[in-house]
Amino acid sequence: MRALRFTLVVIGIFQLFFGIVFLAAPAGTARLLGLGAVAPPWANWLLAMMAARFLGFAYGMFVAARNPQRGIGWINAMIVVQAIDWLATLGYVLTGNLTLGQVSTAAVAPPLFILALLVFHPRRRPVADVSS
Repeated sequence: MRALRFTLVVIGIFQLFFGIVFLAAPAGTARLLGLGAVAPPWANWLLAMMAARFLGFAYGMFVAARNPQRGIGWINAMIVVQAIDWLATLGYVLTGNLTLGQVSTAAVAPPLFILALLVFHPRRRPVADVSS
C-alpha cells in the first residue's frame, strides 16, 4: 500500500499545482502554454472551472491516500479522467492543433499515472492487507 499511497500523493500534488495555477492566473497560464494569443477572454472562465476540477481531484487523491481501500471510487475516477485527458491530448497533438510544448506534462503524466494506479490498485490486494 505504500507505493499506492505515494502515487496518490504525487498525483494529488500535480492536481493541486495545476488547480492553483489555473485558478490564480488563468490568462497568464494560457499565455505561458502559448494559448493566450488565440483564446478569447471568456476562455479564462473555462480555465477557472477546470481549476475547480483539478482542486477537487487533488482533494480526492489526498483522501484516497489516507485509506486507499475506502478511496477506490476516487482512484477509479482518476484513472478515467487521466485516460480522457491523455486521449484528448493525443488527438489535439496528432491533428496539429496543439504542440508538445503547449500540452506540457499532459503528454506524459496521464499514462504514467494510469499505469501506477492500475498496478497498485487496492482491488488487487486483500482487504486485510490495508496496513502495509
